[in-house]
Amino acid sequence: MNRLYHVALSPFCRKVRLTLAEKKIEVELVEERYWERAPDFLRRNPAGKVPVLKMESRTLSESQAICEYIDETVPTPPLMPRDPDSRYEVRRLCAWFDDKFNTEVTAKVMGERVWKKIMKKGYPDSKNVKEGLAATKFHLDYMGWLLDQRRWLAGDAMTLADFTAAAHLSCLDYISDVDWDRSAAVKDWYAKIKSRPAFRSLLADHLPGLPPAPQYAELDF
Repeated sequence: MNRLYHVALSPFCRKVRLTLAEKKIEVELVEERYWERAPDFLRRNPAGKVPVLKMESRTLSESQAICEYIDETVPTPPLMPRDPDSRYEVRRLCAWFDDKFNTEVTAKVMGERVWKKIMKKGYPDSKNVKEGLAATKFHLDYMGWLLDQRRWLAGDAMTLADFTAAAHLSCLDYISDVDWDRSAAVKDWYAKIKSRPAFRSLLADHLPGLPPAPQYAELDF
């Protein structure tokens, strides 16, 4: 049985979960409190990070590497384009969300409002939260600009770039920290991707002591 060591509100884990579900690959989800640095987990991934995917005889780490490995070994339906220019654009946008968006938004908002509570690291820093929420406006505007020119973020077909962006935004949506009224194009895009069967397990997430926002699982939001 394939096994994914993850935490429910990690965008990097969610990206892998979406990829696995889109490819119809069954996987057992194992919650991993990676910050406790359990010896068994460090043997699986010395970097001490999630996600870690145990797939057949392989143990895979790093979300982008995992997703591209899955796409290459299970090519249908494809999540990476065939031509180099289009693959570049997908990888560029994956890096945009996993690096820039994560640093400017996800890590600040989720870090303060969710992970400090879960890891028992004190109270939220309102300055970080405000900075993260302010930065969200720029990213939503950029996504809106992309979607004014394309059907999906990286082009005319849904790709790993869309799953990467949706993974980050779904975490923020869990705690009702996305202004969906800022961009009709982004809201429509998220409604499309949220309606996919691959998204169902994410919408069923429910953290003890931290219930999702009322609209989180609603397809018509």
